Amino acid sequence: MTIAVTGATGQLGRLVLEELLASQEPASLVAVVRDAGKAEELRVRGVQVRAADYSDPAALEAALAGVDKLLLVSGSEVGSRVAQHANVINAAKAAGVRFIAYTSVLAADTTELILAPEHKATEELIRESGLENTILRNGWYTENYVQAVTTARQTGAVVAAAGDGRVASAARADYAAAAAAVLSSAGHEGRVYELSGDYAWDFKELATALTEIAGREVVYQPVSAAELVEVLTSAGLDQGTAGFLAALDTDTQAGLLATVTGELSGLIGRPTTPLLQALRSATAS
Repeated sequence: MTIAVTGATGQLGRLVLEELLASQEPASLVAVVRDAGKAEELRVRGVQVRAADYSDPAALEAALAGVDKLLLVSGSEVGSRVAQHANVINAAKAAGVRFIAYTSVLAADTTELILAPEHKATEELIRESGLENTILRNGWYTENYVQAVTTARQTGAVVAAAGDGRVASAARADYAAAAAAVLSSAGHEGRVYELSGDYAWDFKELATALTEIAGREVVYQPVSAAELVEVLTSAGLDQGTAGFLAALDTDTQAGLLATVTGELSGLIGRPTTPLLQALRSATAS
């Protein structure tokens, strides 16, 4: 059985391959990457490295030749992802791939989360493709708050428009372990997994964790979405990015990231990584 992972040098894809290397023969693994030069370490370890961009259908079909199972790691170009993902799905079908797993977002078909529409559309494309599939609806990554560590060290504050909202985050390594489990074992076809951390923390608890890591007192300063946009643009962000980040905080306040399902820890056979531990690990690397 040959397993391919797209975005294999990215933050999540790299971790999935590390998990797979612990149980699979390297030669049975395919790393699909944009820049083969960045995957030299994987090639040295025996992994097949194939170059293909999500926007290049012909290269994608060639890269997926002989692949049995595929993990489509969602692209990073917000606004272009549906077309790019369609290229991967169509190439997989043309290449004879029989199973595809996709990293979606929690409750993609019902949530009002600003990120959800492209994921929902991709899920629909996968189902329409006729390929056997598993949808991995990933919740929030704890590593999304690494920048908050740097800011906390400088200012002693975490400023957010999240109100009393909670976040059931988990480490990327937790989600990677779940993806590897689905790819390397049977019985997941047709399943939709709602994946999240075992505990939903609030921003006061985030400030407490940041206090431990920063070595100084860190407090949570809640602000309105408009005030956050002003803070972010004053710090140099463009208006569009600042508005997007403020919208994510508004979604957090609305509870869209707070769902605890237990399905992630169930798939990986252990508790998810606690907030403090995950942030310590992310900022130490």
